[in-house]
Amino acid sequence: MVAISAEYRIQSKHKTTPFECVEDGKSAIRWVRQHAEQFNIDPDRIAAGGGSAGGHVAATTATLTKFDNPQEDNAISSVPNALLLFNPVADTTDKGWAGGPKKLGDRAEELSPLQHINANTPPTIIFHGTGDTTVRYENVERFQNTMEAAGLRCELHGYEGRPHGFFNYSRNKDDFADTIHKMDDFLISLDWLKK
Repeated sequence: MVAISAEYRIQSKHKTTPFECVEDGKSAIRWVRQHAEQFNIDPDRIAAGGGSAGGHVAATTATLTKFDNPQEDNAISSVPNALLLFNPVADTTDKGWAGGPKKLGDRAEELSPLQHINANTPPTIIFHGTGDTTVRYENVERFQNTMEAAGLRCELHGYEGRPHGFFNYSRNKDDFADTIHKMDDFLISLDWLKK
């Protein structure tokens, strides 16, 4: 397995908007696919993952058809083959993440993975605490329901009463281990890992 941690531009460091975050996430997937042979990566087994805002960026790479960098070879797909999401922002509209309309205004729906689920959205696994007050649990429940209604695979693992970021090793070693085991099982089910 090859792990790559992609950095994306953020407002506090780069004075950018969330739209550039999404562009950078899509560029990262495209870069990995473009350099797959160099790093001995199967270009048809690329997963995108992340937590919170990083989970949002990962989800947008799989759902949004806009925001690709026009200077890149857009014939190379920026859509991952699977999603591994930890307390992601799945809905940036006023029905989902409260910060969405505040930060994005009238363009909130443009960056909302939930509203852009399509036939190419890959198999997805989500880990989310039911006690998350930063990104409400119902946000991912609606994402899962929409995926399943479209005949797409989406596993949602809710962790009772857990807050935002519960899965981090420094917070709870047992929750960390449980999410890793479930993530491994998901990848085994895709035939990406051996049991």
